[in-house]
Amino acid sequence: MPTAAQPANFHGRAPVIDPADTAMLLIDHQSGLFQTIQDMPFTQVRAHAAALAKMATLAKIPVITTASVPQGPNGPLIPEIHANAPHAKYVARKGEINAWDNPDFVAAVEATGKKTLIIAGTITSVCMAFPSIAAAHAGYRVFAVIDASGTYSKMAQEITLARVMQAGVVPIDTAAVASELQKTWNREDALQWAQMYGSIFPNYSLLIESYMKAQEVAKNNEQLDSAR
Repeated sequence: MPTAAQPANFHGRAPVIDPADTAMLLIDHQSGLFQTIQDMPFTQVRAHAAALAKMATLAKIPVITTASVPQGPNGPLIPEIHANAPHAKYVARKGEINAWDNPDFVAAVEATGKKTLIIAGTITSVCMAFPSIAAAHAGYRVFAVIDASGTYSKMAQEITLARVMQAGVVPIDTAAVASELQKTWNREDALQWAQMYGSIFPNYSLLIESYMKAQEVAKNNEQLDSAR
């Protein structure tokens, strides 16, 4: 029987993200649905969804997107996702509310060959929760990104969080996903990761600015000392 320390489908493995075995599913981040978000600022959800797409590109993990009736009031996918993840594969649905009920969507996930899934979606209690629960039941290790998903009330978010955890899904936030995918600052694209963190929590940009200014001042002082 799985416990809080041993989620379903992890089979003794620590519930952490292995980038080499991970695919990202960004579900129904649509302009119309964003207007229903009340549990957090929709601008924050939008920025976090875009950041997930960017970090997937940096970490070289596959991304699958889909939209619920984008030609209707739910609206189109926000453009930042495919702009930040040009390698993402879009799967059209035929009206299914649960993306996992669409055979093409499931086939796209299976085609990645990955057994760990990072999932975010709007609305949290439907677009994120339904495929997360279904994927966990199908044997995938699932991480649900709560702050890159949005719903119509804080209560709905909390109920959904309890429900997906009961199904063996691991809740996580956007910054934690980034850190687990990045692994180390000792990498050539470290500056791109730093800039991406700034989109997750804008105050981090101030840290970068202060560091860059300090480096500039130190360099100028060094040049002045050399000229004397």
